[in-house]
Amino acid sequence: MKIAITGITGFVGKNVQDYLKTSHEIIPMSVRYEFNQKFEINTDALIHLAGKAHDLKKISVPKDYFDANYELTKQLFDAFLESESVDFIYFSSVKSVADNVKDILLEDVNPEPKSPYGQSKLQAERYILSKEISENKRVFIIRPCMIHGPGNKGNLNLLYNLVKKRIPYPLSAFKNQRSFLGIDNLNFMIKEILENKNVASGVYNFADDEVLSTSDLVQIISSVLDKKNLSVAIPKSIINGIAKIGDTIKLPLNSEVLQKLTENYRVSNQKIKLAIGVDKLPNTTQQGLEKTIKSFISKR
Repeated sequence: MKIAITGITGFVGKNVQDYLKTSHEIIPMSVRYEFNQKFEINTDALIHLAGKAHDLKKISVPKDYFDANYELTKQLFDAFLESESVDFIYFSSVKSVADNVKDILLEDVNPEPKSPYGQSKLQAERYILSKEISENKRVFIIRPCMIHGPGNKGNLNLLYNLVKKRIPYPLSAFKNQRSFLGIDNLNFMIKEILENKNVASGVYNFADDEVLSTSDLVQIISSVLDKKNLSVAIPKSIINGIAKIGDTIKLPLNSEVLQKLTENYRVSNQKIKLAIGVDKLPNTTQQGLEKTIKSFISKR
């Protein structure tokens, strides 16, 4: 199978390419949004990963997100519809539908994205779903949760450095539950979708099977580093007070950081597992996280 991949220089793109190239021909596709441009799709499948991710420095304007995540996707999808290509896989995000999750996130949730990032991803989803698809084509919208894997530090790096420097994790009083997605499980599910033609078009959440608390994550990091877990359970009222102070003066802990570290964000992966015919994904969340953390050590 000949597969085009956009965003191939990114963390997910590199990993998907390496995973699929042993059995398929991979065609890197360099794309960026330009007004009124046309694309030609000459492959059996297109995996669209390119886009604009969260801007942690908060210097981007909404138009940047909508150009990269909606307008570019629209151009690529229109080209796919006019081509002989059979499969289109669009990487959206769980943030396209929910910034906060009270129960367990399912695919049919009523979308309420708060950020330009999530809103631009949702607009792209809606455009894709509004089009009539011919019987010989399949279209997949993938909503991954927080992705982890060797080489992708993200928020894990903050906790890793905390444990490595022997700084006690102060938030163990918060017993949150959140879903993660190991890159190996992501690769496995993408390959299954491409090779199993019985998998129907649709929207699919991507997540590992298990949920973990941030305190669990600190314990895993401590174990991999062979260090004693120094977590402490400072009362929530005190932590919340410090976070509010951090909103007005520059502190490492503010309300946004506190929410990211302690919120519940459970994502169901039952729909994709049923579609590809598996009861469990190949790797547990702990296995994936241990592999990620070991990669931090080897590069230092």
